[in-house]
Amino acid sequence: MTSILTNLFDGVAYGMLLFVLACGLAVTLGLMNFVNLAHGAFAMAGGYVCMVLVNRMGWPFFAALPLAFVSAAAIGIALERMLYRHLYARSHLDQVLFTIGLTFMSVAAVDYIQGSSRVFINLPAALQGQFDVFGVGIGRYRLMIIVICGLLTIGLQMVLARTRFGSRLRAAVDDPRAASGLGINVPQVFAFTFAFGCGLAGLGGALSAEILGLDPYFPLKFMIYFLIVVTVGGSSSITGPFLASLLLGIGDVAGKYYVPKMGPFVIYTMMIVILIWRPNGLFGRTAAR
Repeated sequence: MTSILTNLFDGVAYGMLLFVLACGLAVTLGLMNFVNLAHGAFAMAGGYVCMVLVNRMGWPFFAALPLAFVSAAAIGIALERMLYRHLYARSHLDQVLFTIGLTFMSVAAVDYIQGSSRVFINLPAALQGQFDVFGVGIGRYRLMIIVICGLLTIGLQMVLARTRFGSRLRAAVDDPRAASGLGINVPQVFAFTFAFGCGLAGLGGALSAEILGLDPYFPLKFMIYFLIVVTVGGSSSITGPFLASLLLGIGDVAGKYYVPKMGPFVIYTMMIVILIWRPNGLFGRTAAR
């Protein structure tokens, strides 16, 4: 029972981390109908910014996290204004080809600047180690991830569902021409949404560096995980990817612990079973382009 609860805790922490890494893709794909396979590159950018600030410049870890978000968001809004905005009306194939090319360019650039070695972020002593609660090992860093990611999830859901910006975004996606006629600045809404999604990816990259490691091939190694989360959860809401992240995180950790030889295949088996049961994802709906 103790091992089950420990694996459950680790799985929830991993699932929360997956959601923060993937929710930006859920926003751009589900709410903006844009396929951004370079999403992992923004996560990698945030991770390296945090690593440089903490490991090389001596910044406190919690002071570097907002900079990881801001730097990834700044890169995102710059690329959106220069490149991405011209692809919103193009086909998904054009978007895939462009963004996968951008991913390989980012991998090559980071490999040239930082080298190919895997790096980790130096954590403060307060986040290292673990403590026991009724015999269950609770990692301090994983507990922090659950708290931060939980608050982000609640905040994101409230912004999209209960604020004027959320309603403007939904209107801009459903009918851009009508939204423009109502006085909504559609390009500005899309730019802000895209930048915010990139910032979340950067924050997720900074938080995940200690658990997943950070190297130039980060966007390629975890691209499939981001896509699985959005596909299984459904891209029409935030609730779906959140629950899918928890389900897949728990399943992945449990599979690697109980069946180590087959562990890497558990998450793909779960994806296949869920998509056979619900082809549009857990909370998906068929949307017209």
